[in-house]
Amino acid sequence: MGVMKHINSVWKKPKENIPSTYRRNRMAGWRREPVFQRVERPTRLDAARRLGYKSKQGVTVVRTRIRRGGLRKGKIHMKRKPSKAGIKKITMAKSTQRMAEERTSKRYPNLEVLNSYWVGEDGKNKFFEVIMIDPHHPAIKSDKQLGWIAEGNSHRGRAERGMTSAGKRGRGLYNKGKGAEKLRPSLKANKNLGK
Repeated sequence: MGVMKHINSVWKKPKENIPSTYRRNRMAGWRREPVFQRVERPTRLDAARRLGYKSKQGVTVVRTRIRRGGLRKGKIHMKRKPSKAGIKKITMAKSTQRMAEERTSKRYPNLEVLNSYWVGEDGKNKFFEVIMIDPHHPAIKSDKQLGWIAEGNSHRGRAERGMTSAGKRGRGLYNKGKGAEKLRPSLKANKNLGK
């Protein structure tokens, strides 16, 4: 078994393979850090490599946290049955991973989001690591795999436009075949009948 395969097998079931005390201490340390923390190397090297990470200049990994749970809504004052007020069990149309990518993109306006992956969660937060690329760096411009992100302005604001893996999943673009006719070119173009 190669190193990447071993790392992948450990992260498939982290609760079984990584000791709980180690996970708890790590989350406690992450909670004390700022919301956006640049990290030297990825926590999950297998996931980062799979999503396009390279250990070179112009490529940065940022760990971020985002609150867990459904959409926070204020109490609606109306003379009706309380259960119909619609406060609990309402979720965003966007996943927390997409929100993490968008917030990181806003925090680092000179970098572009390539992709992101989950690294952990506690009772209050979910932690994601976002792979960021500097499209103006010469090492990125000359790279065969990552050079496309530096071509023109067509790749600006990838996270906000749902062009990352999490964004495409949220837009329903990974579905193929019967029942997916109303997904392309976009849900909006098809009167949101695809969802």
